[in-house]
Amino acid sequence: MTPDELDRVIRALDGVRVLEAQDDLFYLYDPRADLPPERQQPFATIVTGDHYERVSRLDEPGAWRLNLGLTKATYTSLFGAPPTERDTDWVLVSDHDYAARDTLMPHPFYAAQYWVAIISPTALDPLLPLIEESYDFAAGKHANREARRTG
Repeated sequence: MTPDELDRVIRALDGVRVLEAQDDLFYLYDPRADLPPERQQPFATIVTGDHYERVSRLDEPGAWRLNLGLTKATYTSLFGAPPTERDTDWVLVSDHDYAARDTLMPHPFYAAQYWVAIISPTALDPLLPLIEESYDFAAGKHANREARRTG
C-alpha cells in the first residue's frame, strides 16, 4: 500500500477536509469546511517525513506513518492503558519499537490521547475498521458540538 492509496480511501469519506503541510496530510471531519482553527483536530494523519520527530525513522526510503485517533475503549482493548512517562525527547516510554514497520502500535507522542500509529502498512483491510472508528468518533464529536451550539 502507498500513502496515495490510503489518501484516496480517507478522502472518500463524507465530510472530510484535508489540510496539507510539508507533504503530510491531516484529515478533519468538517462537512461544511467551516471549522475555526481551534476546532481543527484531525482524526487521521499521514506523515511522510521526520518533520516533527525522529523516533519513527521516517527519513528512511519508503517510510511513512498513518496515525489514527481512537476511542478509549478500542485503544485500551488493543494496548491496555496508554503510557504516560516520557523520555528526554518527550517520547512516551513503552515496550513498543516506534520504528517497527507494518506494526500497529501506540503513537510515540499522542498515545495518552488514544492515538495509534503504523509505519508503512502493507495491507488496507486490517486498517479499515480502525479508520472507520476514527472517522465515526470525529463525526460524533462534531455532531455533539453542533447540537450544543444550536441548542
